[in-house]
Amino acid sequence: GWCPLSLTGAQNTQLLLEPPWTPVVHWDRATLTCQGSGTPSDTTWYKDGQRWGPEGPDRLLITSSGTYRCHRHRTGLSAPVSVRVLNALLVLQVPARALLEGDTVTLRCRG
Repeated sequence: GWCPLSLTGAQNTQLLLEPPWTPVVHWDRATLTCQGSGTPSDTTWYKDGQRWGPEGPDRLLITSSGTYRCHRHRTGLSAPVSVRVLNALLVLQVPARALLEGDTVTLRCRG
């Protein structure tokens, strides 16, 4: 999955996309998992800056494109994760993680 790096070494709330490929294919049933201190019931979800979905579970099924964040009581708000959802017959996907120049990248063709 994807996770932001913390320069301070402090524990942050993190969002992980599973499976870790983008764009998300609608029929893959991709999920975002919110990781941070506290219990799963401490999780609040946001999509495009608005509260989203049920409060409590630490896992969210992705059904539409948008920018997602989650908040955990002890570790705060996660970095935003932009997700594009496609309902196409053929999709070329890239890893859903930060890439640096010179990295070897595996592409995935789904159909």
